[in-house]
Amino acid sequence: MNASKPIIRTWKLHKSFGSHQVLQEVNLNIPEASICAVIGQSGTGKSVLFKTIIGMIPPDGGQVWFKDTELTALPPDKLMAMRKSFGYAFQNAALFDSMTVEENLAFPLKEVLRLKDREAIRKRVSELLTWIELPDIGAKRPDALSGGMRKRVGVARALILRPEVIFFDEPTTGLDPVLSETINNLAVRVRRELGVTCVMITHDIPGAFRIADTIAFLDQGRIIAEGSPAAVARSEHPLVQAFIRISFVDKGVLSL
Repeated sequence: MNASKPIIRTWKLHKSFGSHQVLQEVNLNIPEASICAVIGQSGTGKSVLFKTIIGMIPPDGGQVWFKDTELTALPPDKLMAMRKSFGYAFQNAALFDSMTVEENLAFPLKEVLRLKDREAIRKRVSELLTWIELPDIGAKRPDALSGGMRKRVGVARALILRPEVIFFDEPTTGLDPVLSETINNLAVRVRRELGVTCVMITHDIPGAFRIADTIAFLDQGRIIAEGSPAAVARSEHPLVQAFIRISFVDKGVLSL
């Protein structure tokens, strides 16, 4: 990991909906080829931060940079082209129920890249299904899969365009501890084996502290702690300390 080179930067990012301020001067640096976990209480702006970074929601102020390009300064057509560098793994996988798994994975190749070569599409889909260790499910429909399998297929679809950054939106929600560990380990493989930067919203605090290179703690639209897991664990902010206590100390994982 090149910790000195951020692949994504936000500067004084601000977003309001009416009188409700969701993001307030958010400054965030995400190192290239790292795992960055964004944690915090529900309703503090984590999903809005994601959508603002990738251009789904325009900010009211501030800047978003991808490498040396300011995304917030791009016209819509160039922003849309730049978004091909991003993959998004949705919380519920967001697969098309009317399509097979193979058709779900092929969809972005056909609709975004406009690929026509059926054999090249089939090969890419097959490679990814093998990589997520589900090589034999291509003909199945999403409703025939377990929750953990759907999550993994959702990650595969987010990777199908070979993005440089993948955003995970609550990847372990609804999964038991064993399956949660499987999905967290998949994110580690995405970063280690594919070199893809991973940014995740998660309420799995122990998982985030185990796999993340950096953690950003968001509260009421502001980052109140940021850095390595060890640095965030040492934060004196009372809310951060409460999270640490509930997630680790009260469960006997560590002592303060």
